[in-house]
Amino acid sequence: MTDSLRPRILLTRRWPEAVERRLAERFDVTLNESDAPMDEAALFGAMMDHDALCPTVSDKIPASVIEAPGRRVKLIGNYGVGFNHIDIDACRRVGLPVSNTPGVLTDATADLALTLLLMTARRAGEGERELRGGRWSGWRPTHLIGSELKGRTLALVGFGRIAQATAERAHFGFGMEIAYWSRSRASAEVEARLGARHVADLDTLVAAADFLSLHVPGGAETRHLIDARRLALMKSTAHLVNTARGDVVDEAALGTALANGTIAGAALDVYIDEPRVNPALLDLENAVLLPHLGSATRETREAMGMKVLANLEAFFDGRELPDRVV
Repeated sequence: MTDSLRPRILLTRRWPEAVERRLAERFDVTLNESDAPMDEAALFGAMMDHDALCPTVSDKIPASVIEAPGRRVKLIGNYGVGFNHIDIDACRRVGLPVSNTPGVLTDATADLALTLLLMTARRAGEGERELRGGRWSGWRPTHLIGSELKGRTLALVGFGRIAQATAERAHFGFGMEIAYWSRSRASAEVEARLGARHVADLDTLVAAADFLSLHVPGGAETRHLIDARRLALMKSTAHLVNTARGDVVDEAALGTALANGTIAGAALDVYIDEPRVNPALLDLENAVLLPHLGSATRETREAMGMKVLANLEAFFDGRELPDRVV
């Protein structure tokens, strides 16, 4: 089949080479060779001359793009699980299907959550900056005293696949006590296997946490779920870990809480206005800041791309989307 007869697909960023190669076998693929973020005007134009748009979680797809007059795009195949960067209501209004990539990020993101937890507990970011900056004067008994994990309470906000995988690593690997809050309670079997205690009230969970790990989707319902009031409920020795979405945390309030010693530390992989990070966080030694690495393993990023491919193939073959959002 010639390219002129194949659906035209736009990838807004570069994907793993193996995935791009597979996509090119089936579709007429347009690559973003510069790998620079596309602005709204470029995305608007792409809606006119492609059959499917494949954005990433860093691409804002507003109603003005989705409702473009003369739109050719028939499917948004999102490269990522989260889709709060896409105006889903606008997609519903115009009948534009959206798919995502659930189920393949679980282990990589759970591993990253534990990485952040360990980094903030043991003050690893502070230590590396000190050493690289030539300020380390040698071992001493009171230097960079952190917190042990064994016996501490890991409190999870949300208890889906990633949260449960995080709990499993923390409980069996480090001997942590597990508590969680979720709108839907896990089965008795899951709770028993993970030694997990359900807490019906979020404020109660926050107050009990030694480490509070966030695992809820972004969006209007969860925006600033962790705000100044809830930060004030936390123990002064507690740490916050966020691998979910940046807008779940009020970053200005978090900066104040860290600076004032309201909580001991925070470790973040996601931010409200990526790639911009709130200046209130940048100079704080008790803040661990990573550049959205949750799914950044070769295996996971390739699996995400293959998920998008499976949805594209199903759609253009007239089959139901395996991972339909809208």
